[in-house]
Amino acid sequence: MDMTTQPYTLELVRDGHWMTIRLNRPDLRNAMSRQMTAELTQTLQDLRGDTSVRGITLRGNGGWFCAGGDLAEFKADFQSGPPDQADIKVASRAAGTLFHLLNTMPQLTLALVEGGAVAGGLGLMCACDISIATDGAVFALTETTLGIPPAQIAPFVRARIGLPKARQLMLTAPRFKAAEAEAYGLVTSVVPDAAALDAAETALRDQLRRCAPGAVAATKDILLHTPDDPDAQVGAAAEAFAECMLSDEGREGIASFFEKRSPSWAAPSGEQT
Repeated sequence: MDMTTQPYTLELVRDGHWMTIRLNRPDLRNAMSRQMTAELTQTLQDLRGDTSVRGITLRGNGGWFCAGGDLAEFKADFQSGPPDQADIKVASRAAGTLFHLLNTMPQLTLALVEGGAVAGGLGLMCACDISIATDGAVFALTETTLGIPPAQIAPFVRARIGLPKARQLMLTAPRFKAAEAEAYGLVTSVVPDAAALDAAETALRDQLRRCAPGAVAATKDILLHTPDDPDAQVGAAAEAFAECMLSDEGREGIASFFEKRSPSWAAPSGEQT
């Protein structure tokens, strides 16, 4: 995708080393259509290899984060004609690919949640590294009330809050508020309003400037792909540590410590090289 061309269902805003992706179907509370899934996947694939982007914010236009899948599209595409399980599987796999891609982006990913995050929207939030919600936001995993499972988002919700709580929220589908979402571990923090969301994002961006992009990517990879075998885990971590230690970033970071100065990547966004 040409990053200078706006997708139909997204709004892309580049600010120095930060990219904001706004879900842009406000009339439908940013419900995820197949087109939005495809456009968001392509956008993330384009950003994945862009080392000039250090952070990505995911946010919804119109005062809502995301209401989940587009149920009108589900009905029209999947239930209005002859049964076509193959097409449904293709769409489900596309959504799963999106969640896995978002979860493994080398950049820091931030979800800013206003209004609410429901079903697949909650899954998007859980696939981000950090999530901040306004106090009035609402949350729910509503799939079982519709006769379907939260199939592709289940691993990400479970990874965020653990199996017991994931079972409760998925099997009984309660609606809950931001304070409860924070207590469950679904959101990192809760702020009063949209202006406070902006302030929290600014503070996070300033904080991230202190952290080397390559080290952030390596740390995420270690956290997400730790082998079950202890010896393999030790070996993988040692390899990542050695690669970063000998990288330009590693040399610059150690040198800046002893020279009592900020490392090169900590310059203000517009001054970074």
